[in-house]
Amino acid sequence: MSRRYVCGALVGVLAVAAALSATAGGTTASLRHGPIHMRTNSTSTNWSGYAVTGGRYTKVSSSWTVPAVSCSGTAYSSFWVGLDGDTSNTVEQTGTDSDCSGSTPQYYAWYEMYPKFPSNYRNTVKAGDKMSATVSTNGSGSFTLTISDTTQGWTQTTNARLKSAKLASAEVIAEAPSSSGGVLPLANFGSVGFSGATVNGSVLTNSTPGLDAITMQSGSTVKAQPSSMNNGSFSVAWKHS
Repeated sequence: MSRRYVCGALVGVLAVAAALSATAGGTTASLRHGPIHMRTNSTSTNWSGYAVTGGRYTKVSSSWTVPAVSCSGTAYSSFWVGLDGDTSNTVEQTGTDSDCSGSTPQYYAWYEMYPKFPSNYRNTVKAGDKMSATVSTNGSGSFTLTISDTTQGWTQTTNARLKSAKLASAEVIAEAPSSSGGVLPLANFGSVGFSGATVNGSVLTNSTPGLDAITMQSGSTVKAQPSSMNNGSFSVAWKHS
C-alpha cells in the first residue's frame, strides 16, 4: 500500500466488530495504521496532521492528550508519531487509539512496524491522559519505539528491525485507520492537540524544509483538518466521520 493506492469499500459490520474486539496486548488482525492513502497535494483520505519529506529521517517525537470520543456507532481514530509512510511503503510508528464499539468508547496504546500487523499494549489508557512518544532508528534497520502515559505512570519501549525502511518521511498524525476493505469511519474525537513535535532533533516550524500540513478529505468532504504549526505545536479538528 503506497501513497497512491486506491482504497476500496468499507468492510462489513462483522469485520469492523472483530477489529474492535481484539484483545489488548495481542495483534489486531483487522485494524491497520498504514501509509498515507490517495495523497493529492495536501489532502489524504486517511491522514491529517504534519509530515516532513525530502530528506532522510531517523527520529520523530511528540506529545498529545488522548481525546475523548463521542460515540454514536462503530468508528475509529488513531494518534501517532512515525517514520516513513509518505512516499514509502513501510511505516514505523507508535500511538494511541480512541475508538467506538457502538456507543462504548475504547482507548489503548499500540506500536506497528507496517506492513506487519500492529500490537496493542496492555497498559491502561484513558481519555485525558498525557502521552509522549518517540520513534528512532540507527539508520541500519534497527528501531526503538517508545510511548509513555505520564498520567497513568507507564512507559513501553519496543525494539524492532526493518531493513527495508527507506526513512523517507517523518510525521505526527491523526488517522482514520484501515481494514482489508479500506479506510474505516473516523470517530468523533473533537480535537487533539500535539506539542513538542520534533524531527531529527529539531522543533517543527513553518520554515522546516519539506513540512506539509495534511487535511483528511474524502471526495469533497473534509474529515479532519490541522491548525497552523506553532513552534512544534498544532491541533487536528474532527469534521466528519
